[in-house]
Amino acid sequence: MNNMRMLAEEEENDDAAEVTWEDQQRINTFSKLNTRLRGIEEKLEELKQEKEALDDLSTELELTDEDQTVLYKIGESFLHLPQPRAMKRLEKDQAAITAQLSALAATAEECEKGMKELKVTLYAKFGRAINLDE
Repeated sequence: MNNMRMLAEEEENDDAAEVTWEDQQRINTFSKLNTRLRGIEEKLEELKQEKEALDDLSTELELTDEDQTVLYKIGESFLHLPQPRAMKRLEKDQAAITAQLSALAATAEECEKGMKELKVTLYAKFGRAINLDE
């Protein structure tokens, strides 16, 4: 069961471009940007779910009486807060998450822009000899 085969002529790399130190630095930078982008995308997804949970909580809090105390999660603990104070805290938390989402989206855009520029450069030099897609 030997799965070895001969390369077709177009798959051979006789005319492959030499990888210079600068090229290797570009490849490394691309890899770092790609890894950073994947981490940012995961964090964005977590924040979107948290924002959705806060939006649902906002709807629930609007339905409660103003003189009622509610349990509000701050960090890892729950506190009894009056409904108006909980609403203010919720608005503050929603604004903070919105700001985080905006900042992460901007960072993700910068990573994608850098990756796109590096792809153009590296594909121009190495063609099919390099794969920068997932």
